[in-house]
Amino acid sequence: MQAESSPGGKRVGFYPGTFDPFTIGHRDITLRAMAQFDELIIGVALSAAKRPLLSLDERCSAIEQTLLPLCPTGKTLRVVGFDTLMIEAARKEGAHCVIRGLRSSVDFETESQMAAINRQLAPELETMFLTAREEHRLVASRIVRELLAFGGDINPYVPANIARLLLSKAGKRPT
Repeated sequence: MQAESSPGGKRVGFYPGTFDPFTIGHRDITLRAMAQFDELIIGVALSAAKRPLLSLDERCSAIEQTLLPLCPTGKTLRVVGFDTLMIEAARKEGAHCVIRGLRSSVDFETESQMAAINRQLAPELETMFLTAREEHRLVASRIVRELLAFGGDINPYVPANIARLLLSKAGKRPT
């Protein structure tokens, strides 16, 4: 699927999430979505109700450090925090398409409901689903947080810079 262009001719996608933490699965979805857009915005939700391990600024900074070196020439990648409805943040950023990653049929059920609501609230925003690669289907931020809490090895599931940040916040030495 080729993303449609905005009125200025620029294809702009918005990939929202709490990203606490940003995993290798999120990185994979981001890199694959970049191929579809001239500009991709990673929207990091404040999501205070979820009691994130990392602050909004820490999450945004860590994601930028992870992704900016991987951004292809000719593409624009931005990371922005938001504390509004996702559709309001996407509109503010000039996006016309929202990207959602799917790991399982449970994700599909939840995400298709959200896409239907978003379509009613913001008919100009399309939703694009990207399925997780097989090797990333079991990776979830919730599992990484649990591994971290119990001293498990998080390195296979998050980018190296994010593992270092999480381990330093947990008072553990990076391996």
